[in-house]
Amino acid sequence: MSSAFVPVYDRDLVIVKGRGARLTDREGREYLDFAAGIGVNGLGYGDKKVLAAIKKQAGLLIHSSNLYHHEPGIALAERLVELAFPSKVFLTNSGTEAIEAAIKFARRVGKDAGRTELIAFEGSFHGRTLGALSLTWTEKYREPFQPLIPGVHFVKVGDVDGLRQVLGPKTAAVFIEPVQGEGGVRPIPAEFLRQIATLTREAGALFVADEIQCGLGRTGKLFAYQHAGVTPDILTLAKPLGGGLPLGAILLREDLAPALHPGDHASTFGGNPVAAAAALAVLERLTADGFLEAVEKRSASLLKALRKLAKRHPNAIAEVRGLGLMIGVEMRGSAGPVVKGLRDRGILAIKAGEKVLRLLPPLTIGSADIKRLLSELEVVLKEGAVAAA
Repeated sequence: MSSAFVPVYDRDLVIVKGRGARLTDREGREYLDFAAGIGVNGLGYGDKKVLAAIKKQAGLLIHSSNLYHHEPGIALAERLVELAFPSKVFLTNSGTEAIEAAIKFARRVGKDAGRTELIAFEGSFHGRTLGALSLTWTEKYREPFQPLIPGVHFVKVGDVDGLRQVLGPKTAAVFIEPVQGEGGVRPIPAEFLRQIATLTREAGALFVADEIQCGLGRTGKLFAYQHAGVTPDILTLAKPLGGGLPLGAILLREDLAPALHPGDHASTFGGNPVAAAAALAVLERLTADGFLEAVEKRSASLLKALRKLAKRHPNAIAEVRGLGLMIGVEMRGSAGPVVKGLRDRGILAIKAGEKVLRLLPPLTIGSADIKRLLSELEVVLKEGAVAAA
């Protein structure tokens, strides 16, 4: 492999093409992808409508800078508002940039009241840049880069009293993933999300839903916050939005937007015309009749089968949990050998933390591919590919 890269990734596979739910490496070996680019390729690889939108827009305009509007960006912002809640949109290149924008916007909204502090939750993962990293729970990600931004408090998920204790007149915003991804694929209880929304607003702070991984159909609803019947003040999106192209978005509640002024934030490439055109095609697919219902059916089938598998292998699997097609299989020991065993058998999956096998297949995954995953996973478990806890 090339030695030209900074050594921040542990990787040895060279991918050359993808189609549907399958990837092919440089040696010609094909893999069934149950990671979907860590949730980015929600429609799989090579979706015809997304490709057509990219090709058409690339022939018209690739970049014009954010000194001007462009038609795909206008259409995308209007469509997101229509699908979510009355808001104003800022387009970014990535999820971590959306979180950085959310931090800045929350502080800008609360500036006159002296609101600078932020609250996140144990198990959270909000990104790798310094602001987003400051809201990320895992010590191994944080420690090498400390000191991070001050005034961040962490609360245990479900601890209402703990949240009350840190919420105060200095709190700008409370950030939470409705389904924690890196933290172990842990859906946040709907009642707790409702309590967060209520307590945060009573305290005069903003409720931020980080749906970078769990949003846009991944949980069986277009937005994960919809499961709890709440509406955030700020919503962050990314991963699947651009259909594989770099694109993120932040939606800020409409009545809060006047606190922001020209020059308060910017992004040279954010909302690129080609990525925005791709996103419009993605949203068209996600909102088509029956699409999300099909995701829920695939989810129910996969979760049921995985729980049966867990009963057959109680010494290997501790728990199966998830929402939609965002599923975690917590192992008794390290999930690393399971990931390796699956890859050796032609299936790509990833971990969430040390013990959780994370499954994020394309939302279009077929029943035959689900059956193959289950069959191969059982073989891997029978071969004993689970290290002792």
